Amino acid sequence: MAAGLKTIIALSFVLAIGFLLVILSSALFQSYLTLLVVATYVIAPLPNWICGKCANPDDFMESTGSAAVDFGRFCTGFLVVMGVALPALLAHCGLVQVPAMVMSIIGGLLIYGTIISFTMFFQEEQDF
Repeated sequence: MAAGLKTIIALSFVLAIGFLLVILSSALFQSYLTLLVVATYVIAPLPNWICGKCANPDDFMESTGSAAVDFGRFCTGFLVVMGVALPALLAHCGLVQVPAMVMSIIGGLLIYGTIISFTMFFQEEQDF
């Protein structure tokens, strides 16, 4: 599937909305701890990418899964769950308010969804 200019514009718009929500959740409620969500969602795809490069994609006779790829998926899943759980934990402890938590979670999910969508739309096709 070819990604065009409309795809890039739509993804950048959603990414901007996600960053806006996270920044507003910090600025409106004077608690900048919710900016940690941005770091977790930006770092989240890195273990998948690094461990995917470590695995051998040319070995088509291998019937079992690669441990490196599984470890990368585990680390990515941990970081995504941490991006949702961290604002909830901060709200539970009383360090941030509940509306800031909601805005931070929604913005973080938009950021991570945009990153994943970008990698899916602009992934190169591998030919044998």
